Amino acid sequence: MHLRSGSSLADLAREINPVVRGWINYYGRFYPSALVPSLKGIDHYLMRWAMQKYKRLRRRRSRAWQGLEKTARLYPGLFAHWKLLRPRTTG
Repeated sequence: MHLRSGSSLADLAREINPVVRGWINYYGRFYPSALVPSLKGIDHYLMRWAMQKYKRLRRRRSRAWQGLEKTARLYPGLFAHWKLLRPRTTG
């Protein structure tokens, strides 16, 4: 996934969301403790994708993570796993 720098974030979401929803449905019921590390791994690949896609993020891992967190706050429904990993805060 991180090597597809020609794709947009929405294209990646459209491609992987059905698979991730299947993982959430299956592992969430039968093996939920294995689900969270797998979903965090997807975020790691998204961070690497951002570093490949945008020249200003190369060798700036913390900025890539910050950008991913900001995108997750702005568009929480873009990826299926963001609803589970980032609980809604009130306030």
